Amino acid sequence: MNRIELNPEICNGKPVIRGTRISVQSILGFLSAGDSIDDVLAGYPQLAREDVLACLEYTRRLSEAHSTVRLAS
Repeated sequence: MNRIELNPEICNGKPVIRGTRISVQSILGFLSAGDSIDDVLAGYPQLAREDVLACLEYTRRLSEAHSTVRLAS
């Protein structure tokens, strides 16, 4: 996970690809819209395939951390 960073001074603390201002959210948005990894890399030539895969891994790990909150009725 050394390719993803969280810094309150960059993009309001959103997770980004290290050394860029490209957010994990942006990359996931392209992929979920149907773009391929190669499409993303063509649009962001400064990225490597491993950066895009790191976004997916970050999200996978985040989805494993869950909690349940009971709302007052």
